[in-house]
Amino acid sequence: MHADLDTLATALYARIDDTLKQRPELRPWRPEVGIAPKLSDAELITLSVLQVLLGFEHEARWIRYCHKHLRHLFPYVPGQAGYNKRLRKSAVQLQALCRMLAEDTDMWEDDTWLIDSTPVECGRSRPTAQRSNLAGWAGYGYCASHSRYFWGLRLHLVATPAGCRSPSRSPTPRLTNARWLWICSTPTPR
Repeated sequence: MHADLDTLATALYARIDDTLKQRPELRPWRPEVGIAPKLSDAELITLSVLQVLLGFEHEARWIRYCHKHLRHLFPYVPGQAGYNKRLRKSAVQLQALCRMLAEDTDMWEDDTWLIDSTPVECGRSRPTAQRSNLAGWAGYGYCASHSRYFWGLRLHLVATPAGCRSPSRSPTPRLTNARWLWICSTPTPR
């Protein structure tokens, strides 16, 4: 039993459960008559947020960890298949609640923003570039970090130093002049 982990899990669960009660449109639709899930929506989202915070990339390892260390907080933890299925069905709900949790942090309104980009290579040969459907979007450029020329797009990330990306500060992605603003751009030739 870890007191700090228990406190974090309890606080996360209370915040998520209160939000789901205040905003019923975030709850997934379920028929009036039927078998109620053994794991509530708030418990499922709490488990998924804890999985990310504790750094578990593989669901099988996370489920084993939950069975061993979090059984006192979550009496029922589904198997990997059930957890995966429920998690995929609640993607919209999870996204909305993760945004709500990010807005509660100090990092959301941070004035310092970092911009990073990486090349996304779409092809190497001239014939590939000429017959590709990306011909109007992609271009030739040089990537100094990879020390090579490439034909493709550049993927940009705008975030705070802590890694929080706020859509309120960055432009929304929209298609303008056959380019995605802020998500990808044609590389500038060197």
